[in-house]
Amino acid sequence: MKDQKEVIKKVIDYIEENLEKEINLDNISKNTGYSKFHLNRIFTEQTGITIYKYLQNRRLTIAAEKLVKTDKPIIQIAYEAGYDTQQSFSFAFKQVYLYPPKTYRDIGIFMPKQNRISMSYSCMFKYYRFIAEIKEIAA
Repeated sequence: MKDQKEVIKKVIDYIEENLEKEINLDNISKNTGYSKFHLNRIFTEQTGITIYKYLQNRRLTIAAEKLVKTDKPIIQIAYEAGYDTQQSFSFAFKQVYLYPPKTYRDIGIFMPKQNRISMSYSCMFKYYRFIAEIKEIAA
């Protein structure tokens, strides 16, 4: 279990250091030395969220902060968040934040949706797993 936590910490560190660069599961698996399937499985077990969802939510959280705290054009924020078009960014942003980027900016209140995961809060992961199980039962 300790080894898995170290691997997950390494994955999180890699993601956080490369948020504005092109990242995919292949890059992450090469960096850790684990297959992408095994890596994604243990990441999800330990955190309650897939690597892709964590990466997407972190990028959208940073984008939301930029929308509120800067005057950067939305298209620039979209590119920095890893989206090829403003339309795809707006769609993803609205799914997480319930408002399109322009409206969110106009509201002017930043609410992080995905903070950096810290492996020291193991009780949080139990909570995430519990919530995932409840969602699964409800579906």
